[in-house]
Amino acid sequence: MKLSPALYLVSTPIGAADDITLKALDILRNADLLTAEDTRQARKLMDIHGVPLRERSLLAYHDHNGAQMRPRILQAIADGKSVAYVSDAGTPLVADPGYRLASDVIGAGETVFSAPGASAMLAALSVSGLPSDRFLFAGFLPTKAGQRADVLAELGTVRATLIFYESPKRLKKTLSAMAEVLGESRSAVVCRELTKKFEEVVRGTIGSLIDHYGSLPDPKGEIVLLLGPPLKPVITDALIDAALQKRLGDQSVKDSVAKVCDELNVPRKRVYQRALALSDQS
Repeated sequence: MKLSPALYLVSTPIGAADDITLKALDILRNADLLTAEDTRQARKLMDIHGVPLRERSLLAYHDHNGAQMRPRILQAIADGKSVAYVSDAGTPLVADPGYRLASDVIGAGETVFSAPGASAMLAALSVSGLPSDRFLFAGFLPTKAGQRADVLAELGTVRATLIFYESPKRLKKTLSAMAEVLGESRSAVVCRELTKKFEEVVRGTIGSLIDHYGSLPDPKGEIVLLLGPPLKPVITDALIDAALQKRLGDQSVKDSVAKVCDELNVPRKRVYQRALALSDQS
């Protein structure tokens, strides 16, 4: 299969080598130039699936040499060559150094194709049991405590499942920071070594996960940490009535209703009906 000149972003397995797609193998077999975040991992994967390197180059592309390698890769595409890029594991550009490469290729007016496949983020979301209709991938949290707390406070109000990647050595500190900023009762899931022999999924709350890992040594392997959407308080008629009564004495019904709607985030119609009911009782 002859590939057209372009950058091909090839997803690779996050654990089980059999998770690679047929399309990914075709690209690895036929690309003119191969690039990888970790050339050893890429070569191992190719050997498992019988993909010969032949006389082609397999170049390393990572955070430390990206600035030097991008012009070479761009020139190869401009010269009419097809270039495959594979991340260490999973989908390229998701917490991955390939972002600048793809951006520069697009900026040069060249084509970028994706060969989709394994993704630790989506695999974790699938098995977490948390809502999947809305989710936000936030990558790695900052290592400094103050910056980490600021990010958690910013993301904590987002009404979606939050997905983070985390180092095993930082897991306990991160859970403690989440408890401090977001509270211990929020739903949380730790997914470790997904698709691998020692795959583990621990579900509960932030507090229960702190208890679970507190007496254990630091876990090993790749970790995805998920948080459920923020707990939505139950807004009762009594709560609306109490908020209205604070204002109806010295404010108009219109102004009182508007402020209670903003404060409790409930529909205007419901608040207005409660205001009329209170007026009838007085």
